[in-house]
Amino acid sequence: MKKLSYCPNCGKKTLTYVDNKKWVCSSCKLSLYNNVAAAVGLIILIKDKNSNKILLIKRGKEPKKGKLAVPGGFVDPGESAEEAARRECKEEIGLSPKSLKYLTSATNNYSYKEIDYITCDIFFLATVESNNVDIVNKLVAEDENEISGFVLCDLNSEQDIDNIDLAFSSAKKALKKLFN
Repeated sequence: MKKLSYCPNCGKKTLTYVDNKKWVCSSCKLSLYNNVAAAVGLIILIKDKNSNKILLIKRGKEPKKGKLAVPGGFVDPGESAEEAARRECKEEIGLSPKSLKYLTSATNNYSYKEIDYITCDIFFLATVESNNVDIVNKLVAEDENEISGFVLCDLNSEQDIDNIDLAFSSAKKALKKLFN
């Protein structure tokens, strides 16, 4: 993690990181907490005859460029987790979920430009308007630089999950929750 040295309150180079959770200024006594960021992920299952598939995005930029992930992202200020999940789904795959059902949460480490963001990822099972394998042909991301493609992966066992090149360990934990 990039080291913070200067206090944003008094401007002196007197910040110290304490207890792996906050910076404390020895001059003005400011405590600056390194709070966990909230993020959401949507698990979109697609039933195809006798198998289940999951819709994944291929990340178009760092961190973890080229790896697979569930649609999702950070919760914006003033947003609930459900609102963020709907917004992220629309932005990343161009569809609005009909329904969301809470599945689980998991911690994650999101490293971006030398800063580690510790997140609490909240996962939802999502139902979207199209429920067939042709869904991939209809998807359009609002930001094409963020997502480089869409993939349907088999999801019929825990072994299927282990074979997916997922960007984040929290998504793997959430997917395994489906089989517990």
